[in-house]
Amino acid sequence: MSIRRISSGGEFEAKVGYCRAVVAGGFVHVAGTVGQGDDVVAQCTSALGIIGNALAEAGVSFSEVVRVNYYLPDRHEFPQCFDILAATFGENPPAATMIECGLIDPKYRIEIEVTALAAET
Repeated sequence: MSIRRISSGGEFEAKVGYCRAVVAGGFVHVAGTVGQGDDVVAQCTSALGIIGNALAEAGVSFSEVVRVNYYLPDRHEFPQCFDILAATFGENPPAATMIECGLIDPKYRIEIEVTALAAET
């Protein structure tokens, strides 16, 4: 089985020892991703952009995402992201889980992790 690692070049990848995504076993596993911005909406949009780039590098798109996990320090902020998420996943919604928890830095309002079907080779 081949494994392909995709790096976004983020500073924490080398520091912590992970990569943005791993293509293995028929899936693309995208690491939990935070975005930039002053609020949950900006950070959600930014994180999805980073995830979309990793998926594209793996040869897939959001339509192949089969699982998504959302992590937020305040579950009451999640509804602010609904329109963005519905627009992103459109007619191909994945199975989803939202967990309220602490994130690595209080400035982060949302972290998103996805799993997608890998492109057939």
